[in-house]
Formats: sequence, C-alpha cells, structure tokens
Amino acid sequence: MNEFSNYLRRVQEQAPLVQCITNFVTVNDCANIILASGGSPSMSQDIREVEESVCNADALVCNMGAIDFVDSMVLAGKKANTMGKPVVLDPVAAGGTQLRRDLSKHLLEEVHFSAIRGNASEIRFLAGQHAMGSGVDVSNADVITENNLSDAADIAGSLAEKIKTVIAISGALDIITDGTQTIVLRNGCATMARITGSGCMLTSLVGAFCGASPENPFMATVSAMAVMGIAGELAEEKRLKNGTGNASFRTDLIDAVFNMTEEQLRRGIRYEIYKR
Repeated sequence: MNEFSNYLRRVQEQAPLVQCITNFVTVNDCANIILASGGSPSMSQDIREVEESVCNADALVCNMGAIDFVDSMVLAGKKANTMGKPVVLDPVAAGGTQLRRDLSKHLLEEVHFSAIRGNASEIRFLAGQHAMGSGVDVSNADVITENNLSDAADIAGSLAEKIKTVIAISGALDIITDGTQTIVLRNGCATMARITGSGCMLTSLVGAFCGASPENPFMATVSAMAVMGIAGELAEEKRLKNGTGNASFRTDLIDAVFNMTEEQLRRGIRYEIYKR
C-alpha cells in the first residue's frame, strides 16, 4: 500500500490552488506550507468574493481559528460542494466555548467536508464525546496513546461513517480513517507542538493533497500527514545538531516539506493498517 509517494508527486506536478479561510495568527505559515509542497495558496475570505474565488480553486480549507468568517466558510463550502471540489475543515477549539460548539455544528450541517483534521479533543467533541480541550491544544486527558488507541480509532471511525468524510486526528500517534479503512501513522516529533500553527499548516497541506487527488481524499490525507511528520523529524534532527530552538525549527520544517522527495517519503513513513 506504500503508494503514498504518488500523492506527493501529484501535488508537485499539478500545483493545486488552495483557498484558505484561516486565522490571522497562522495565515503566513499556512500559505508558505502550501507553497513548499508545490501548491499555490489563496487566502481569500471576504464574504463578498469567496464564492467567486473558490470557482478558481482546486480545494477549500476552512479553519475555525477564523471564527469571524464562518459565514464565508459556509458560502464558499456550499459552492465548492456543488462543483465537486474537496473541502477540508480544521475545527479549532471546537468544543472550547458555546460559540464554537454552535458554529462547528452549523458547519457540519451546511457543508460536506472531504476531510476533517483536528486534535483528539476537537474530534471527540465533533463525535459527541466528552472532550477536555485546553484552548486550541489537546488536553492531556485526550492524548492518544497505545493504551487508548483502539477507543480513539473507534470514535474517529464512527464519526467518519456518520458524516461520510475522512477523519484525521493528529498527535503523537496520527489516526486517519474513512470509516472502512484506518491507518495509524507514527511519524513526527514533540517539537512540532512547540510552534504556533503546526496543526493549521497540516490542515492546509491536507488541502493541497486533496486538491491534487480529489478522487481519493483518504490516501491524500494520509500522504499529507506523513509528509508533515517526516518533515518534523528532519527539522528536529537539524535543531538538535545545531542547538537551535523552535523559531528555527519552524523554518526547517517548511524547508523539509519543500525539499521532500518521493524516496524520503517511501523510506521515512511509519504506518500500520489498523483493524477496527
């Protein structure tokens, strides 16, 4: 099943245009990670132009860090749905406040998402489970470990089946499922959680991969998350070698995505096909 490199090649060859409605904290990093992958970013989010903008895009990314622009997400998302273009959701802090609880449910009711990428707390909330999210970060109580991997995979799989989408939980262990097939990834490093926007960048990368391979959002999502995890490992090697910190790590992470080869992806990916 190690055909993940095909999906990296498609992004590099097709240069998908990815429209991102995302938050001001990470907008620059999201644009740069798409560029690093070989894609092209559009950060159009004004409600007066999002429908027109998405017509020219290959994929749409909706990031709830931009909570003020949910109406734009709905309008653009519906337009993308009618055109058969993939839409990716990042449910930032979905269960954190009543506003976010209400708007995340509203988004799921109004737009069909090809993939939803969040941390364990965010996905637990969307699945109707009790979640303990700490702001935009996953709660320690929700962190996926070997001990609770089975439960987390079941929750994600059930949600994927229910709303007919790909669910991707990122963390120390990544779970990606469409309800019928599930893959666990074991790439990445702890420093990725020490920079602002690693999750937002990852969701944007998923958007680029889905934009290049809209016919298979599951494999596109797995491949994007593997690329990000391996890039994190390469950036961590460089950080430890040079004795630098998280600011340099962010730059090295983006550089690693920019320089990622098919061989690096094939050699570096650590995954297992999980049976629910």
